[in-house]
Amino acid sequence: MSCWVLLPMPSQHQRWGSCRTLERMAVSKRAIDPTKPVPVTGDHAYQPANFAAGEIRGLCPGLNALANHGYLPRSGVGTIEDFSAITDVFGVDIPLAQFLAVYGAVFDGDLLSWSIIGGPPPDSLVGGLLGGTGLIGKPQGLSGSHNKYEGDASPTRGDLYVTGNNFRSLPENFQALYDMQKDVVNPNYDLTVLGHHRSNRFENSIATNPYFFNASVPGLAVLPAAYSFICRLRANHTGADPQEGTLDKETLKASFGYPGPDDKLVHTPGTERIPENCGGRRRPLFRFHQPDIPFRWTGEVNTFTGVNVGDLSGGVFNGQTLAEGNNAWCFAMQFAAGTAPDVLKPLFGALDKPISMIRAVTGQASSVLGCPQLQATDDSQFDQFPGSAKLSSKGTY
Repeated sequence: MSCWVLLPMPSQHQRWGSCRTLERMAVSKRAIDPTKPVPVTGDHAYQPANFAAGEIRGLCPGLNALANHGYLPRSGVGTIEDFSAITDVFGVDIPLAQFLAVYGAVFDGDLLSWSIIGGPPPDSLVGGLLGGTGLIGKPQGLSGSHNKYEGDASPTRGDLYVTGNNFRSLPENFQALYDMQKDVVNPNYDLTVLGHHRSNRFENSIATNPYFFNASVPGLAVLPAAYSFICRLRANHTGADPQEGTLDKETLKASFGYPGPDDKLVHTPGTERIPENCGGRRRPLFRFHQPDIPFRWTGEVNTFTGVNVGDLSGGVFNGQTLAEGNNAWCFAMQFAAGTAPDVLKPLFGALDKPISMIRAVTGQASSVLGCPQLQATDDSQFDQFPGSAKLSSKGTY
């Protein structure tokens, strides 16, 4: 399965160390007028991925669409700074873009780069870049980041333990979402519709996946964002509702690479696109509707075991305060930073660089959000759950 890869040149290593890349992103402004349609002609005309020529795409339909329109390199290979495309085109707030980029580079990549891929990136793409990073072996990319970045109960993909992979978009899952507006006169896949779809996918994982593990960062941050992104970033904001936008059937199909008639939806990898006359968000997006409290299954379907958020966070958060304001994101980011030494130990020979990177970007985002500060973290509760305990450092069972 092909992918989209972020591969900065080696000379950027020192810029990572000083965080100047993040500082440049923080002061930059959107390059596209948010009151007008996103340009999709000229340099940004739609071209489906040319896999025969070595172009690569992957799990995230939004990133695939950006590459297919040249907002990311059409080859599928770019630098960390190219991540500003999600701010320019979709209106993602800079602190969120920063956190996602650095978190991916640290937990799924080699500090210089990371790969949104159906497996480790080819040697031809990473050769010569690993020197000095301290990485042990090859970066595993997004699909090798199960329960660190990627997680189960996604909008269209299957659960890793159940399907054997976590990167293919399953037509039956997309069809279930698509049919939620089947008989609606003016269909709009808004946050309410996506909320129902998330609930259905969540319940499906409960019922079918004995290794379902709603991990802290994917469960509290990344997966809720994935559902919110569908309607909040891919909706057309140039129509009757410029603030929240409208996501109709054709835009939804174009966004996910599902051309064809309604009753025969088939995924065509590498065809995700931005429709004509479609405008991005006018207000930067950071906050999302609050997710479910983390919980896991103990090796059988339909078994529920909660975790004590107070114990995880050293008493700073609990089940009630986690649902207030930005606290879910605050907890997820700081918990990732606090537990990073244990998670990264099998991946890096020296931890100084990855730890300093994740703590720097977490501190910046936490400051913007006004987060309560964690003083200690404890993830020992996770040892009882096979979805966590039996997962290898390569993101496989």
